[in-house]
Amino acid sequence: MDPSPFNEKDLDEDAVEFIVNWAQEFPPESAISLVVHLDAFPEGENPQLMVEKAIRNYFQYRVKLNRIEFRRLMQDGRRSLVTGVLFLAACLSVSRLFIAETAGTFSSVAQESLAIAGWVAMWRPMETYLYDWWPLRRQERMFKKLSQMAVEVRKKINPEP
Repeated sequence: MDPSPFNEKDLDEDAVEFIVNWAQEFPPESAISLVVHLDAFPEGENPQLMVEKAIRNYFQYRVKLNRIEFRRLMQDGRRSLVTGVLFLAACLSVSRLFIAETAGTFSSVAQESLAIAGWVAMWRPMETYLYDWWPLRRQERMFKKLSQMAVEVRKKINPEP
């Protein structure tokens, strides 16, 4: 762990990566607990409360950040949906009003191209609403689980050589 104070929002990135990767090995519904081994305890203090509070605060903070990211994703999804629908409507309108009146290969290609372009504009909002939010929700559940896990601090026992 990072030796600096991390009571509010910071843990060592390697420790966080280890904890998250370790926790992902268990089924989502299983309870987990973390045991932290320290080489030495601070003079006159038991670090149990500090470490437990730091870990819980950190993962609660990550839950909040994840929720903010999810809200931003949904806002971007709404903007891209409105943009996509308007562009699709414009493409289909132009296709039907102006190009449909003329016959020929160029007219058919232009009409189909506009329809395809309009539907391609819908790709991003559909991707957002169908797929992009799942990983964020899964990550939020993981951070919430980690913010509530039991944490135990033990003094590391060095075996005699």
